[in-house]
Amino acid sequence: MVAGAAVAAVATAVLVGVALPGSEAGGSGDRQANAAAAKQDAIAKDGVVEAAPEEGAKGIGSDPLTDEEIERAEKASVSGQLRSSARDVEGDRGPQLLSTNLSEPDPTDSGDAPRRAEVVYYDYKKDTVITKTVNVETGKVDETVTTKNVQPPPSQEELVEGARLLIADPLGKGLKKDFKHATGKALTGPDQLQLSGMVFRKETVKRVPSDLTECGKHRCLQVVTKVKNGPWIDTRALVVDLSTRTVGRLG
Repeated sequence: MVAGAAVAAVATAVLVGVALPGSEAGGSGDRQANAAAAKQDAIAKDGVVEAAPEEGAKGIGSDPLTDEEIERAEKASVSGQLRSSARDVEGDRGPQLLSTNLSEPDPTDSGDAPRRAEVVYYDYKKDTVITKTVNVETGKVDETVTTKNVQPPPSQEELVEGARLLIADPLGKGLKKDFKHATGKALTGPDQLQLSGMVFRKETVKRVPSDLTECGKHRCLQVVTKVKNGPWIDTRALVVDLSTRTVGRLG
């Protein structure tokens, strides 16, 4: 779902009757998809529903991170300095969590190397991505890498904030009009929508509006909206700059 010239020509949000491709959204809802599959609530066997095995506190080898390991890694990765200096997507104190996943094993490690988690944050104060590698057994941060001009997939929290900005902006008039047409109700908040989306990459369009030229350096998203139990509303021509909390239009 790349914003090309055809998307740039879209003038208003329109109702779409077909499903759009999946999003790149990450964060807590997606970071352990494989784990969720492995921890399904019940297993059907011979017509009898059996409870899934209870998850242990510690995973083994390349097993997905357990809930306890995720909690330990995220707690250990936010130091006092980072918590006080960074800002999240809403401007509150502390960095924005994007994802937590099992780190790829180091080829130089021995077979009994500890399990490590890779915790990725975005600092909206400095527009930087902060990646912390945490030993989930000891709770120690082994490595911290800070990068600029890198944009990982968005978290669900970012998509919600992006939708909130869209609804409040004059450019969101078409979105609200189409929601009203589909439901008969006024669109007042993101909780009325099913959200997905992706990072906006300005190199995918021929002409970049002046208010979107900082995208890439700034955190910019295309938020894909859907009426819950209803149609898609195409908002791909609208780009939310979360760093400046503004909305721009392609074309």
